[in-house]
Amino acid sequence: MDFILSSLIFTPLLAALAVMLVPGRLQLPIKGIALAGALLQMGLSLLLFLGFNGNSFADGQQGYQFVERLSWINFSLGSLGRFQIEYFVGVDGISVSMVLLTGIVGVIGVISSWTITQSVKGYFLLYLLLLTSVMGCFLALDFFLFYLFFEFMLLPMYFLIGIWGGPKREYAAIKFFIYTLVGSLFILIAMIGLYTSVIDPQATALQLGLLEKGMQLTPEVLQQVQQMLQNKTIEAADMVRTFSIPAMMDGANFIPDSLLHTLSGYQLWNQPLRFIFFLLLFAGFAIKVPVVPVHTWLPDAHVEAPTPISVLLAAILLKVGGYGLIRIVYPVFPDAAAYFSTLVGGLGVLSIIYGALCALAMNDLKKLIAYSSVSHMGFVLLGVASMTTEGVNGAIYMMFSHGIISAMLFLLVGVIYDRTHNRLIQNFRGLANEMPVYTSFVVVAFFASLGLPGFSGFISELLVLLGSFSASEATGLLPRWMTVVAVIGLLLAAAYYLWALQRMFFGKYWIYTDLREKALVSDLNLREYLMLVPLAVLAVLFGIFPSLLLDKIGVAVSGFTKLVLVNGQEQLQGVLSSII
Repeated sequence: MDFILSSLIFTPLLAALAVMLVPGRLQLPIKGIALAGALLQMGLSLLLFLGFNGNSFADGQQGYQFVERLSWINFSLGSLGRFQIEYFVGVDGISVSMVLLTGIVGVIGVISSWTITQSVKGYFLLYLLLLTSVMGCFLALDFFLFYLFFEFMLLPMYFLIGIWGGPKREYAAIKFFIYTLVGSLFILIAMIGLYTSVIDPQATALQLGLLEKGMQLTPEVLQQVQQMLQNKTIEAADMVRTFSIPAMMDGANFIPDSLLHTLSGYQLWNQPLRFIFFLLLFAGFAIKVPVVPVHTWLPDAHVEAPTPISVLLAAILLKVGGYGLIRIVYPVFPDAAAYFSTLVGGLGVLSIIYGALCALAMNDLKKLIAYSSVSHMGFVLLGVASMTTEGVNGAIYMMFSHGIISAMLFLLVGVIYDRTHNRLIQNFRGLANEMPVYTSFVVVAFFASLGLPGFSGFISELLVLLGSFSASEATGLLPRWMTVVAVIGLLLAAAYYLWALQRMFFGKYWIYTDLREKALVSDLNLREYLMLVPLAVLAVLFGIFPSLLLDKIGVAVSGFTKLVLVNGQEQLQGVLSSII
């Protein structure tokens, strides 16, 4: 399985290059190439998931699987040391579920896109570039590489919404672009600050002659380099600074007196600089989640985006924000994560309740589901803030489960919109009489999303609530009232889903007069079965057999929480003592 990660990332890109060679008038070959590329990526992601050993934890430099690490940019800066960027990719228990989710939803999105007739070649080029960018984000272990993929997602999404979207597509695309770009700038500032503060112990050991080229870094050499660094016996010219995320997770790799060393004492606005950089990173990823109050771009983007792009946006792109919090923000700044845990948990609860209340007030079915995504991603934030094994397991499970369920929900909205060109709940009654199979899938998706036992949504919400409730004793990071308030979000979810179900699908069949002549209300076709059946099966499968996923992520999450908690307490004491 050598180079399987590179194959996962670049297979859609190769398919995009093949699409470029096909004349634009040949729509079927273009769609076929896109489908083949997505299917190959899904096959590789499934192979990776099955071959992944869930009994390892990626601690520092060790524990990542299927690692590919090559020097990309490396040159001397003289007295400032060496500048280094690597092509560094790997997978662990935190990322493996997101890789599988991307592979599955990528194929579903291509099938959903089969009805696209406008500028087909351009559409599938952008779609395949988007798949490459998202997969790259989930596999990158070099912060600079991650940032490249993160930024590159902007352009395909901007054009996919702005060209193939609804009547207000330009406004929605620009709003999405500006919000995400601002978040990216916050992340860029933090990334630069981290780069100036962290060394790569292996490259520095090579520079010092402690390792021969081609040799692996041993624990003894690692400890020697870190000890020399903290004793200030390494010359600046010999320090090889790095964007490596695993290196940033180890506080012993931070250069003494650098901006972000725990004992440097640097402050801004009477706050430790590490806290400011944590908030910058958190804000950048919170916009992507999105977290209330920086969520307003999401409903507009969903409403105007074509159905396949809404599917990708809800199922995958939002998860990049939650993944960034777990992969980068918390392990790199565990001290600030502990200090701001109540703030993060509070924002999660606010998102749960506010998103649910907004969904309850929506008459547009697509907006209802968009606000339900805001509410459900609030559970991710609450689980991460708890820093308990149950809570973080629940957060990752929620991201995977929500990816499956939200994809199904937006596809179902697309079905009714394709037939009537309308999504307003008030314009439909008794659809179950005319579309019984469609109604059955809607019932499954609604019940899965509101967390009914037997579906994956129930497992994720249960784990998050267990973790957040026990956090007051286990970690001391969250008060119990947050869990109590979060439970109200589950009741509100039942209210807005069941109310929409009652109004649209039950009773005597009726649709708004202006729609009758235009609408051809019929049940599901073969293409729609191909999209919806796998998602429904997965929602049930992971609801009944949660160990299929938990066995892959459990050990990594347990090690992750212990690492963050231990480092967080130690570093927090150092940061606070350095400013007294």
